[in-house]
Amino acid sequence: MNAADVRHILDTIGDMFPDAHCELNHSNAFELTIAVLLSAQCTDATVNKVTADLFRKYRSPEDYVAVPLEELEQDIRSIGLFRSKAKHIQSMCRILLEQYGGEVPREHELLVKLPGVGRKTANVVISNAFDVPAIAVDTHVERVSKRLGLAGWNDSVLEVEKKLMKRVPRDEWTLTHHRLIFFGRYHCKAQQPGCEICPLLEVCREGKKRMKSPQPRKNKERMAPKR
Repeated sequence: MNAADVRHILDTIGDMFPDAHCELNHSNAFELTIAVLLSAQCTDATVNKVTADLFRKYRSPEDYVAVPLEELEQDIRSIGLFRSKAKHIQSMCRILLEQYGGEVPREHELLVKLPGVGRKTANVVISNAFDVPAIAVDTHVERVSKRLGLAGWNDSVLEVEKKLMKRVPRDEWTLTHHRLIFFGRYHCKAQQPGCEICPLLEVCREGKKRMKSPQPRKNKERMAPKR
């Protein structure tokens, strides 16, 4: 894929989702870290429902370590893997208090050492909380990148991230991350990607394959930009 094709994809997705942003509700880096940790194998909408009460009850790392683990588990019970996530949250908060003065570190290499914080979470935190350009590869970004040919079908998550970092201008990394998520979440879905109205059909390997298969065409109009 050449630079012109990449530019076309970025501009088209930008026109469709000009206001793409992080949909996890938070007011600071600490809350964002907690929210992203909770979002593993869970929708942002579900996380936001839980954190609406969670962030009123717990304001700081001290608050999270002051309660019994069982109580924290009950507070996040509606989220998948709540037991392991509760353990990670308390362990992370203890480390923040012991090593970082209760503050979330700004360095990626320090973030990934925290319990429950992987590369994706660290990328989300540094880009959204600290304005450091980064591309976090979640299921939406991975799926869309592979369908559009920005990455290979068999690429690992890390390989997808590296290819996007190479092809996308650095000052567009964070915004591209959000726009790819919106594109995957609201248009290029896993099961019903809306190929028949997609303005990127001509460059989409998955779309071309799907449109060759017999299926009803709903309409041929291009998708209007989402505002």
